[in-house]
Amino acid sequence: MEILNLISLFSALLTLVYALLVISFIRGWHKLVYFKSGNTILNTKVSIIVAARDEEDNIGKTITDLTAQNYPKHLTEIIIIDDHSTDKTAEIVLSYADKNVKLIKLNEAKALNSYKKKAIQTAIGTCSGDLIITTDADCRMGEKWLSTIVALYEEKDYKMISSPVGYFQEKSLFEQLQSLEFLYLIGLGASTIGNKKPSTCNGANLAYEKATFYEVGGFTGIDDLASGDDELLLHKIAAKYPDNIGFLKNRDAIVYTHAKENLNSFIQQRKRWASKSTRYKNKGIIILGVFVWIFNLSILANFTAGLFLPGFLTITFYQLLVKIILEGLFLWDVTSFSKRRSLLVFVPFLSILHILYIIFIGVAGNSGKYNWKGRMVK
Repeated sequence: MEILNLISLFSALLTLVYALLVISFIRGWHKLVYFKSGNTILNTKVSIIVAARDEEDNIGKTITDLTAQNYPKHLTEIIIIDDHSTDKTAEIVLSYADKNVKLIKLNEAKALNSYKKKAIQTAIGTCSGDLIITTDADCRMGEKWLSTIVALYEEKDYKMISSPVGYFQEKSLFEQLQSLEFLYLIGLGASTIGNKKPSTCNGANLAYEKATFYEVGGFTGIDDLASGDDELLLHKIAAKYPDNIGFLKNRDAIVYTHAKENLNSFIQQRKRWASKSTRYKNKGIIILGVFVWIFNLSILANFTAGLFLPGFLTITFYQLLVKIILEGLFLWDVTSFSKRRSLLVFVPFLSILHILYIIFIGVAGNSGKYNWKGRMVK
């Protein structure tokens, strides 16, 4: 009984800290004011950069959305970098040449670990815009996307702006669960920016000053890691300009993409995202990640022990109850913003599944290689 009491006390402490952590996320989200632009005349030269590899099924739709933006054409530059595609990606991009879409073909004879960073840096080296905006070759956006980003930039003078990304057109329960989990991640990144402690963002919808990119050394120091063109760059800029990072809380700024169709591709994606944590220089973010991993591990450990000693099942129940309620409250706000409240029905199921996911990815994402665009990288 003494051991049970000690474990109960330790589990209660972990749960309390986790509860305070999620409450801080809720507060951070609410600190972000929904942005409404009062500026009708925008004058920033923008370079939109898209790295593409074997995207013949998607790139045309993305370019169509980019060329349909209600932003002055003379202030818009669209650059697509073809990363050694083996399909018709480059050919499709060239068909938009009359709409001032530029194609750069990446020709790297020497094998790299981070082709995407190389592609983006190559484009930045040739672009004419003062504000760089990156998105992915399989993304869709509304016609006000670009003008909304620039309006926030000109009003607040941020060095970097993280904007929302969401999944759409889900075809299965698995993809719907991914949508809800992804909204949690986007909300988490937004809330940390709201709390003035930026931790994460997504390169599918990211803007930063070209001058600032060079000021912090671009991808130098992180260019040997396959992933991290977004999050690790955020950390570099936030280290120098902690008060000049913004999140664009406006539905017109949402970029949409698709969830992964199967478990293997999902795991490869999440291993890639988790691999960035090996390069975090901000100890606070590392401690946060380790704590969340330990908290989830404690739930699994208590449940396993409960199969033999029923007292541990009571501990597991209360941990899960706190986790589900608070994560549901956080997602209530985030799904309201994205108009996806119907997904909240999956919160209890996802919260339980998320325990196994966090434990597995916490280990797998920091060890070994993963598959990205047909290449084994690390």
